[in-house]
Amino acid sequence: MNANVKKILQPAAKQPPVSRIVEDIVGCKWSLAVLQRVRQGVHRPGAIERSVDGLTAKVLNQRLRKLVNYGIFRRSEFPEIPPHVEYTLTPFGTRFVSILDAIEDLEKEACDLSR
Repeated sequence: MNANVKKILQPAAKQPPVSRIVEDIVGCKWSLAVLQRVRQGVHRPGAIERSVDGLTAKVLNQRLRKLVNYGIFRRSEFPEIPPHVEYTLTPFGTRFVSILDAIEDLEKEACDLSR
């Protein structure tokens, strides 16, 4: 990683149970869309906002903050002119996304069984 990148650490807070995190993320279409975009390589907030129809800057910032607080995303600031911020998956985030993938696979399987 670039030496000029300043990592922003969030204050240590009690982490909710993973089941609560899954419920919160799966229950929010915006969180899922933001997760998907970052997985696809879209790391800057403006690019994420432009790539999701209907997503506002306010809602995006709320979702990004929550994903960082849950430890799913890492927020990095680049001290350039103009400054910019990028979001990437943490190791926990990568494992968390695999849970979402498993849920999606199970959903597809359930749909196939009902046909």
